[in-house]
Formats: sequence, C-alpha cells, structure tokens
Amino acid sequence: QVQLVESGGGLVQPGGSLTLSCAASGSIFKINAMGWYRQAPGKQRELVATITSGFSTNYADSVKGRFTISRDNAKNTVYLQMNSLKPEDTAVYYCNAYIFEIRNLGRTYWGQGTQVTVSS
Repeated sequence: QVQLVESGGGLVQPGGSLTLSCAASGSIFKINAMGWYRQAPGKQRELVATITSGFSTNYADSVKGRFTISRDNAKNTVYLQMNSLKPEDTAVYYCNAYIFEIRNLGRTYWGQGTQVTVSS
C-alpha cells in the first residue's frame, strides 16, 4: 500500500520560512508528477506548485518567487521551501503524487495534510 506522509508544518511569523517534506512509501514502481496543494478555511483546495519527474516546475502566481518545490527521486520525497511567508499563506498543505505501484496501474495519491499558520 502506497502512503504519502507530510512533515514540517507549524507556526511561523510573517516574513519567516518553513520547509515541508512529503515522503512516499510502499510498493512503488515509479512516481510521475508530484505537487503541493493547500486549503484555507472556507476556501477550495488550490494548487501551490508541481514538479515533474524531469524536474520541470509550475507555481501558482501567489507564491512565485517565494516558494520553491524540489524532489529527491532516490528518496521518493518532494519538498516545498517557503520563504517570505504571509498570513494569507495560512492553510493545510497537502502533497500529491501520481504513482505507479508494482503490478498496478497508476493513480493519484494524497497525503494527510500539514497545518501551516503564519501569524505574529
């Protein structure tokens, strides 16, 4: 069974930084795109950033220049470095990955979410 486990959330002051990690484990054959999404209270889940297996990246306009997504294919892990954090970045952050299991078709998996709160 494939699992995505996030870590690194917490409380940070405006202007501060946090790094989120998300590790995939289980009977993994291959991981295609990985990404981060977030959901603030009362709002829909939105894309933050994605990264392909070839390391091409895509960012939401609201985080461009402040957030950096990266991945370590050897560790099946995706990271989100968040700098210059703003109160409006407060949300539950979810990682996402399209994973091919051994002897199985590929599908999208989600992590359980990690809370990021930006407040003074």
